[in-house]
Amino acid sequence: MDAVRAGLDFLDKYTTDSRVSVGALLARFGLDEKGMYDGVAGYQTDVKEDECMRVSKQLCRFYLPNQGARVGWVVDGSIYDLTASGLSPFVSLMALLQASTVQPVDTLLKDVNLSSLPVYTYTALDVAPDNAVPHLLPPVDRQEVWAAGVTYAWSREARVRESKSRECYVHVYDAERPELFFKSLGEKVVGPNDWIGLRGDCRWSVPEPELALIVNPDMHIVGYTVGDDASSRDIEGENPLYLPQAKVYRHSCALGPVITLADDAIDGQNLDVRLTVGRDGHTIFEGATSTGQMHRPLEELVGFLARYNEFLQGVVLLTGAGIVPGDDFALRDGDEVAIEIESIGILRNSAQQM
Repeated sequence: MDAVRAGLDFLDKYTTDSRVSVGALLARFGLDEKGMYDGVAGYQTDVKEDECMRVSKQLCRFYLPNQGARVGWVVDGSIYDLTASGLSPFVSLMALLQASTVQPVDTLLKDVNLSSLPVYTYTALDVAPDNAVPHLLPPVDRQEVWAAGVTYAWSREARVRESKSRECYVHVYDAERPELFFKSLGEKVVGPNDWIGLRGDCRWSVPEPELALIVNPDMHIVGYTVGDDASSRDIEGENPLYLPQAKVYRHSCALGPVITLADDAIDGQNLDVRLTVGRDGHTIFEGATSTGQMHRPLEELVGFLARYNEFLQGVVLLTGAGIVPGDDFALRDGDEVAIEIESIGILRNSAQQM
């Protein structure tokens, strides 16, 4: 019984009460109840896939020591290891996006036998990245990340104030063609609980909270996640041609924590967005907007990105920032940035001086 009590303590730390039974623990020690646990994972025998489809439309990527990146299904505070199903669409996010050009993700998920999958608590994986422990990964692998600029009136006004070439920002806001630029390779994106970088040659670094679109190779929007298009405003303001230096650098792009699948119940053009920045235990900035304030439809942005281009692994598109801190605000080393988007979740990152 001492071993059983020790196991119970372990399960209390790493699993949710709603997903763990004493029977499962007993089976782990070779007794007669159903269920088995391996590490921080549990195998559920009473999960109905139809129930999961009703309550969860969220996926994630996560890391397991000695196993690497996995695709997970987020259900009621737990993460099911879809990669462990052995089904080819769930080997990676790239594979899933490619498979979604043939069948919708919802249909692909119906082929999964959840009762056979390892399950982890979300809170156990919602920790700082460390190769020694399981943790959430950014919801991107082989995809390029692109970004749209000046899609909100507030963003246009901020760019006009900061820039020595104001006319270009006024023009692009109303022009037929939107501003689109390359932001990051997938392998350079950071995820939840990681740090975003502050350039050493910049005095005015800011977070830019944005809705990010997960787009498959057919250029259909498959899902949404939270993005931070971290930026060096003084570098871009000095000369618009410096935008790649202001936008593309180490730890300048954060995505996560999950992907909310696109369906009729989620209106990507009407989601609340909130930015909070903390410093030394105090909130120093709060701002809110809605994607309903966006000047362009999401499909229009994707359509322009697709012109004379192809993304065989899928692509992620940041859709612009509608919250811009005042001209007297700049991130400092150690600041805590939280970006929340309705129906998706909260992306949390710390700022680190480079």
